[in-house]
Amino acid sequence: MSKTAKPQTHNVPSRQRCPQAKGLESIEPLVRSVEETPDPIPTTVTGTIPSWINGSFLRNGPGKFEFGKDRYTHWFDGMAMMHRFHICEGNVTYSSRFLRSDSYISNSEKNRIVVSEFGTLAMPDPCKNIFARFFSRFQVPKATDNASVNFVKYKGDYYVSTETNYMRRVHPQSLETKEKVDWSQYIAVNSATAHPHYDREGATYNMGNSYGKSGFFYNIIRVPPPGEKATEDSADLDGAKVICSIRAAEPRKPSYFHSFVMSENYIVFIEQPIKLDLLKFMLYRIQGKSFHKVMTWEPQYETIFHLVDRHTGKQSEVKYRAAPMFTLHQINAFEEDGFLVMDMCCGDDGEVIGDFTLENLRRGPGEEMDKFYNSLCRNLPRRYVLPLTVDEQTPLDQNLVTLHKYTATAKKTKPREVYMTHEELHDDELLQYGGLEFPQINYNQCNGRPYRYFYSCGFGHVFADSLLKMDVHTKELKVWRYPGLYPSEPVFVASPKATEEDDGVVLSVIVTPREEKSTFLLVLDAKTFTELGRAEVPVTIPFGTHGVFNEMG
Repeated sequence: MSKTAKPQTHNVPSRQRCPQAKGLESIEPLVRSVEETPDPIPTTVTGTIPSWINGSFLRNGPGKFEFGKDRYTHWFDGMAMMHRFHICEGNVTYSSRFLRSDSYISNSEKNRIVVSEFGTLAMPDPCKNIFARFFSRFQVPKATDNASVNFVKYKGDYYVSTETNYMRRVHPQSLETKEKVDWSQYIAVNSATAHPHYDREGATYNMGNSYGKSGFFYNIIRVPPPGEKATEDSADLDGAKVICSIRAAEPRKPSYFHSFVMSENYIVFIEQPIKLDLLKFMLYRIQGKSFHKVMTWEPQYETIFHLVDRHTGKQSEVKYRAAPMFTLHQINAFEEDGFLVMDMCCGDDGEVIGDFTLENLRRGPGEEMDKFYNSLCRNLPRRYVLPLTVDEQTPLDQNLVTLHKYTATAKKTKPREVYMTHEELHDDELLQYGGLEFPQINYNQCNGRPYRYFYSCGFGHVFADSLLKMDVHTKELKVWRYPGLYPSEPVFVASPKATEEDDGVVLSVIVTPREEKSTFLLVLDAKTFTELGRAEVPVTIPFGTHGVFNEMG
């Protein structure tokens, strides 16, 4: 199939399959700057928080959107704010700190934005003369270390991460900012995602880019399990290595990626048609444009799935192709009878990343907000099934998916090429909740293995306005939803004596634009999806991105 062909399954955009919203309220208060709370404060607990939950729920996200008279343009640009809910014996305390990144410190010292972010270009110093300001536009912009996306672990240490080559090690109890870590000092990559995967031996896997005379490559990174450290007070990425380098299909227009797929034996990199124009990237500072302007949705390209053996690093010669689609987050992947089953949140329009400007998020209620929300692509769960044994004897133009419980298809269209169509991993009930994102599973038990349940946010508004539990066997939903309450990504915590996959709780931070200082930590029974308790926080918290539960406290 040519790269411009579009099968029938792609002809109904996900925004058209979800009901149109009317009368949406403003969420402007959820994207305002807030103050940090460095010393732990008590919360007010209602209901019951199980006494067996002992540890810290760590969250990350933007929390400061201006310095002096300068304002950030895009929500992703806000300065990283780390949050900690410490849970012990049914009680909860809350604390937060801004990440003391170089970007945060430099901006604070100058009282203006001096470091460019994803959607905001730092302007030249107005105190310089006109010639200095002109030539400063020709300097290569330094990547930000404003790590506002996620908490991640390498060799037992916690870091906060974004999508540049910089991370920051942090103390998971005090939220103190430690040293800056540059990936390029350990391995030849220019970036790493904020969504690594972990195997059962303690090794961490991630993806990064590299670019040189021989082309543009997507690199799979492996960081070994924790070992003896020279000192406990320093970052340790020694032993990190690139196990596979995947050449970009279009070297001058490589794909943007936010995460990747990992099963027990394979890693799959998804080369999607959100493209980074490298020529524009080199010129964007001169033109006065921010980074997100070099990203374009180009659906004339198909989606390519690159299959790699994660033990040997060997890349499959078979290219698996599908209709153009957009994905940020994968749900899970597992192997079954010679097939790799991959579940992920997908949309049909990758323009959405650039739409989350603060101007759009701060629109007024009613018609103004409705128009913006209804223009957005709604992501929905999909399942792709890759046949793992495709060779010269494999017949052409026959459905190779012999697992009859799945409706996804895969057909060999030419030597070393398979074209796939997906199965919708939901029924029509999901559409009334506006699609879903931020999927989470019982990671320790089920990552890379067959599973039944995942938890996510439903998007009946621009920000999530419900929590969902999906049974992938039956496609049935359980829902937690209340008007005016906006939940964060749900995180599953297994009970100590769990015997079933959903035996545990789901944690989510709930914010509202209707009242200040009314945030609370919600604790749901993961099996029934009913509320067990909540811990009300007497400070205002903005809408965030990702988080983890740290059992060590």
